[in-house]
Amino acid sequence: MEPILTKQEIAELLAAIKQGKVSTDLEMAEALLVGKDAKPLNLFQMGTFDDEQVRIPNFDIILDAFCQNYSISLTNQLQRTFAMVKTGIDSFRFQEFLLQNKDVGAIGVLDLAPLKYGALIMIDQQLSFSMIEIMLGASTDLGPLQLNRKLTTIELSVLKTVMTNACSDLDRAFQPLLDLKSSLLKVENNPRLVSITDPDAEILVSRFNVTIGDITGEFNLVFPIATLDPLREQFKELLNVHKSKQGLWTDIFTEELYDMTTTVIAQSGTISLTINQLLELKEGEIIHLDYDPNAPLKVLVEDRLKFYAIPGVLNGKKAISLTGVFEQGA
Repeated sequence: MEPILTKQEIAELLAAIKQGKVSTDLEMAEALLVGKDAKPLNLFQMGTFDDEQVRIPNFDIILDAFCQNYSISLTNQLQRTFAMVKTGIDSFRFQEFLLQNKDVGAIGVLDLAPLKYGALIMIDQQLSFSMIEIMLGASTDLGPLQLNRKLTTIELSVLKTVMTNACSDLDRAFQPLLDLKSSLLKVENNPRLVSITDPDAEILVSRFNVTIGDITGEFNLVFPIATLDPLREQFKELLNVHKSKQGLWTDIFTEELYDMTTTVIAQSGTISLTINQLLELKEGEIIHLDYDPNAPLKVLVEDRLKFYAIPGVLNGKKAISLTGVFEQGA
């Protein structure tokens, strides 16, 4: 930081300008710049080139949804309490990033249909070994494993289930944007065998911290910018309230409602009795119902009248045939 002028120095500078000792001519100042390697700088645009939240707006919302869903999936699958927290989003050149992560534990290559490019799941060594031990029935008192070696082919195969579940949760997270059908193509331990884009292509690395008791590890999702670019407009509209309701919650509620069970009762008649009368009822007694045998039955759905029907028998079993729909106010 440049030193601030004192009051005395400011007074001397103003006096020198008035006496003509200090030139204020812009042409002279510009002449001093001739031959210098100078480039224009827009201060208002500084910082935006590295801000991926501006380039891919609302991407963090999708990542937060994945984080929440996947932590629940891991907890249910492995019967241990998993806590997963998003720690940041970084931008790299693909080749540069792979060189910095030569010792990663397991790398899953994902196909993100219908998107053109795929993605990577990267789990560090300590977390990979810990997950494998848990899946093979290790004690709940398991401490962090410090194994200085690559995962074997068998160990990579064990982790396939964990990564396949991540695909399902990734599909759910992207549901507001598109009907994603991601799948696990292969699992590797060598970064040189997981090329999903050009070496110089820009990628976004989403970092997550995973905690299981005293064990912590890093879980990364790697997306080429080219994968997310076709969804740029959908990302921008992600927080649009109207579209969110119509495109997500309404569809989810409608789909779930179709699978709900409900109680349907074909009611032939009703009767009111006191508690004392109920207690005095004995086997063989006849209860007189307020029911006309020639009138249709009332069909109740969750205790509300919805249809009319007539009783009958079908294939040796009692049945009803709907004859009409109850209309409110009719």
